[in-house]
Amino acid sequence: MIYPRFIFAQLEKELTTRENLVITGMRRVGKTIALEHLFSKISTSNKVLLDLESPINRKIFETDNFDAIWNNLADFGITNKEKAFILLDEIQNLPVISQVVKYLSDHYDIKFILTGSSSFYLKNLFPESLAGRKIVFEMFPLTFAEFLVFKGFSRKVMVDFAQAAAAKNRIRYERLMPYYQEFMEFGGFPKVVLETNPERKRTLLLDVFKSYFEQDVKTLADFEDTGKLRDLILLLIPRVGGRIEIAKLANSLGVSRQTVYNYLTFLEHTYFVTFLSKFSKSIDRQAAGSKKLYLCDAGMANVLGQVSEGQLFEQAVFQDLRPYYKLDFFYKDASEIDFIIDGGVACEVKTSVSKRDLAHLKAKAKSLNLTAYYVVSKEYSKEEKVIIASDL
Repeated sequence: MIYPRFIFAQLEKELTTRENLVITGMRRVGKTIALEHLFSKISTSNKVLLDLESPINRKIFETDNFDAIWNNLADFGITNKEKAFILLDEIQNLPVISQVVKYLSDHYDIKFILTGSSSFYLKNLFPESLAGRKIVFEMFPLTFAEFLVFKGFSRKVMVDFAQAAAAKNRIRYERLMPYYQEFMEFGGFPKVVLETNPERKRTLLLDVFKSYFEQDVKTLADFEDTGKLRDLILLLIPRVGGRIEIAKLANSLGVSRQTVYNYLTFLEHTYFVTFLSKFSKSIDRQAAGSKKLYLCDAGMANVLGQVSEGQLFEQAVFQDLRPYYKLDFFYKDASEIDFIIDGGVACEVKTSVSKRDLAHLKAKAKSLNLTAYYVVSKEYSKEEKVIIASDL
């Protein structure tokens, strides 16, 4: 069974466009399922879906004469006499594919739909000559709304923050909180969500990490000591939701600051971590400021190290906001705003909220000339500017 993801509607619209479609994201987030879904939506029979982890499938495209690829595809019933759809999974296994895509797209009526598990790799794989020939979409673990769909629970999706704050309902809150607790504890990797046994959930999460480390790290990176990278990951877990200091991390690991920077860049570009920049009206200052850390998934953070309930909650809220908004954060002295959303909305994350919290956030938002402010709360609150996390 293919469970619907919100990104599917966006991807389906791209089936009729000229550009090739690239879907990227961390392993096990559902890219292959998305590919299978799109394959089912293509009306023509002149289509094929191939997994490039298979050496047999890679051989189809491993030729110096790209025109001859059509002869190899003929075994799958594919012809160049009409528009062809070529869907390829895990393209990082075939570096030559960028040249194939460029050549065949330039000379034939063909649309490629591709998946890959690393923006780091894809940016190197696809040269600037493919600019204008591809559209890139990123997939992430499930949001809480998608999590509920996988659980068979239908819930209205709030279209904006004001609506979410105004539409609070105590009965809905009581029904959804057990699900939200599970979302915080085990995260949103689809296979983990569908598993019902808690111990199996943990096993599956550790398997995701093992797959990431053995395939992405060892295949895509050229680090001499992957053990240090592993140790860095374990150091990052307790820092979820906090600002990172490269000098301290380097000192703890016994490596140079540049080495830590290289590790962090790789982790970010392979979707294992995300860094938020400090909010500033100046792009230069924003780029130069300290970074705030989030992991790919709350369940991953929970299974790899010790994190507090507050950290898990903030990580879960981040996962709900990440696919839809540009996120920054603001920090000054002892004052912080957890998220600045699309450069205009201040968002604070609290397990419970008081009138004093709201007053402080209002003042901070005003000082930054932000247009709106809200507190996302885990506990139920009737306050006007509070959004219940389970309603995001």
